Amino acid sequence: MPPYPNLVPTSELAQETVELARRFGGRVPALVVTDQVLQIRCLDAKSATALVQDLIADDPRLRITGEGEVELIALAPVDALLEADDFVVVDVETTGARTPHCRITEIGAYRIKGSSIVAEFHRLVNPETPIPPFIVTLTGITDAMVERAPRFADILHDWLEFIRCSTLVAHNAAFDLRFLNNEIDRLFPGYRLANESICTVRLARRILPGLSSYRLSSLARYFDVRLDQHHRAAGDALATAQIFLQLLARVRHSSSEAFSSVG
Repeated sequence: MPPYPNLVPTSELAQETVELARRFGGRVPALVVTDQVLQIRCLDAKSATALVQDLIADDPRLRITGEGEVELIALAPVDALLEADDFVVVDVETTGARTPHCRITEIGAYRIKGSSIVAEFHRLVNPETPIPPFIVTLTGITDAMVERAPRFADILHDWLEFIRCSTLVAHNAAFDLRFLNNEIDRLFPGYRLANESICTVRLARRILPGLSSYRLSSLARYFDVRLDQHHRAAGDALATAQIFLQLLARVRHSSSEAFSSVG
């Protein structure tokens, strides 16, 4: 097992167990897991607990209780995530749009505590493959710039230490997480980030329905946020962080108003 608490197995069975526990309100009997996930029936409770313990042994999201139940330690809906005060806003630049062949060339991230940006992480990354001309034109990142840059393997420890178990925030989060998890899987096959995530595209659509565009540049104009060095990881991550803070303020203001009206 990798020596990092924020990595979890990519096992489909483990993920199904997580979803089952969520549907059961956070705790589900091991017998139900063996029946519905492992498709093994007519087991006694002791055997079911032993099988499930082996299934989730490397997954920090789950644990077996003394009552023979699987307990979900993490995972929360977006509304609950937004109540946290520890976020890491991230953006990655890559050699293309598809994994596993395309690789990360740059990571930019900002830690948010409360309502302030308190720390920054920025690295150029040697993708160990040539950068296509179109991507060079789009990002300005050239082969010469990353030739002496560290590989992802060289920065993995620093990256995981920076994000810890914070909720990750990104504009079109599925893209960034797919690439981060692809790089992690290359180093630790079968593992991915355990961190919860929030997509600012989806959040903006929910909070600001009816906008003509939810592109990063469009939201930056809407919120009067500077977008310096667009398509560079640090610049895009900083703009996303500033946009997220404004979206977060609106969510919390709406929640406060709703609470006051109920009172």
